[in-house]
Amino acid sequence: MVLQKLFGYDPKSMKVRTELIAGATTFLTMSYILAVNPAILSTTGMDKAALFTSTAIASAIATILLAVMAKLPFAQAPSMGLNAFFAFTLCQAMGFTWQQSLAALLIEGIIFILITFLNVRELILNSIPVNLRYAISAGIGMFIAFIGLKNAGIIVANPDTFVGLGKFTPTAILGIIAILLSGILMARKVKGALFYGIIMATIIGIPMGVTQIPEGWLPVSAPQSVAPIFCKFDFTNFFNFKMFIVIFSLLIVNIFDTVGTLVGLAEKTGIVEEDGTIPHVKEAMMSDAIGTTAGAILGSSTITTYIESASGIAEGGRSGLTSFAVGIFFLLSLFLSPLFLLIPGAATSGALVLVGVLMIDSVKRIDLTNISEAFPAFITMITMVLCYSIADGICLGILSYVIMKLCIGEYKKVNPTLAILSVLFILNFIFG
Repeated sequence: MVLQKLFGYDPKSMKVRTELIAGATTFLTMSYILAVNPAILSTTGMDKAALFTSTAIASAIATILLAVMAKLPFAQAPSMGLNAFFAFTLCQAMGFTWQQSLAALLIEGIIFILITFLNVRELILNSIPVNLRYAISAGIGMFIAFIGLKNAGIIVANPDTFVGLGKFTPTAILGIIAILLSGILMARKVKGALFYGIIMATIIGIPMGVTQIPEGWLPVSAPQSVAPIFCKFDFTNFFNFKMFIVIFSLLIVNIFDTVGTLVGLAEKTGIVEEDGTIPHVKEAMMSDAIGTTAGAILGSSTITTYIESASGIAEGGRSGLTSFAVGIFFLLSLFLSPLFLLIPGAATSGALVLVGVLMIDSVKRIDLTNISEAFPAFITMITMVLCYSIADGICLGILSYVIMKLCIGEYKKVNPTLAILSVLFILNFIFG
């Protein structure tokens, strides 16, 4: 009775053992984020050990909230697209400090809570053309894969061609091994393929000299302190147009990411109603928004619902008990931080590239037969990679869509929200 009230568990059609196994499967499949998120965010100068703790706690908070509020078998953790946006767009390309970027995440999380509570998210979501939504997802996938290749030194800067193939150093070779291992394991449908790929590559990296084992190392320890990044917000020169664009981009990507994943997972569980609505979707969005806000306070990047939850659903997970189990596993992982922090950046390349492969799936949904739809989608995807910026990709994609539609006389497809955004984007490029 308690399980039914808390997690929507139905003893007539569900089994506790099945729900717990499903939770363990989902955690194992998505646990690579415990290695990848600190690796990406630490490039900004943030403390890697503290990032591990914040990643685990923020994921646990969001997932347990989802278990109780939405009672769905989904899990949440820092977004693989938005952590890249944080590190490589905000901190590197745009020059914000990580403290200023955390402030942006905090504001975005609070806004996300408000628009979810007021049901405004549908208005924002519906203002962006469907083909651009698919392009944003695919573009982020390509961007993440590019980061994976860059982090391993497989792709390097080249003064003649801008980018080129790097030398076959031990780090690059380990990155190639990690990518191949992850791809092979996933092709063989091994559950937790990305996690196993990271672990295997880390072990292989020991004799290669890439994986460095500190003296007196032990795999288990007390949780690392989150103090170096906890509540380290910097609102200096915060309220300007440039930051508005940043927060808007964070909000848009988060909305698309979460809604798209929720729709896909709901289809797999068979809970979608005849009119297409998803039960408890508002509660799922709210747990995401609260998790993002809590994550910013803890020093982590934006939270989203993970498509890897499908692995637990495939194991029979159908209630919030599955996601509750995932949250508990994240809390237990706090005692394994030395193990995860041992993982070199090259070993995570496989996970980054394979996540990119999975996200590129949305390209097939783009209407490529209509050039006025295909062109803006292409601009969105290619500029994300070439400009090394998710925000620039979204801005240029929307601008090209509006210009294309106006020039061919399809004025009705340019809604007021898109028109206003286009003007703001142009002003940003002129005066930013």
